[in-house]
Amino acid sequence: MGKCYNSTVINAPIEKVWDTVNNFHDLPWGTAVVTSTEKVGDKQSNEVGARRILNDAFHETLLSIDNDEFTFTYRIDDGPGPVAKDCVQNYFGAVKLSPITDSGETFIEWSSSFDSDNSSDVSEFCNPIYAGLLASLKAYLA
Repeated sequence: MGKCYNSTVINAPIEKVWDTVNNFHDLPWGTAVVTSTEKVGDKQSNEVGARRILNDAFHETLLSIDNDEFTFTYRIDDGPGPVAKDCVQNYFGAVKLSPITDSGETFIEWSSSFDSDNSSDVSEFCNPIYAGLLASLKAYLA
């Protein structure tokens, strides 16, 4: 099983960060990485089963969202290169926020796990995307 992991600290309270990232269909904070977001189907952005297409390439489905624990999980159903459905299976991503109580900041983790014959290719492809998304979020909330 392959894995990706990225994290950062954002100088904003957890509620503000969560309000920014928990909309599965709208990523205005991710413009450094996300050039387009298309809603697919009738599910709302905070409803399990919501689907989206990012950058006309990444087909994703929201699997869980927990407003009390500040976390959501999703699946990549298909995508470009090493995350294409013929190259990777069981690709599950997770975003988790935790408060840093002594400073009022937020610790955010973006991780994933997947099955692939080329796990290093998937990690090398996805880790920079997640790092870019976190950097973009940090800049957006600065």
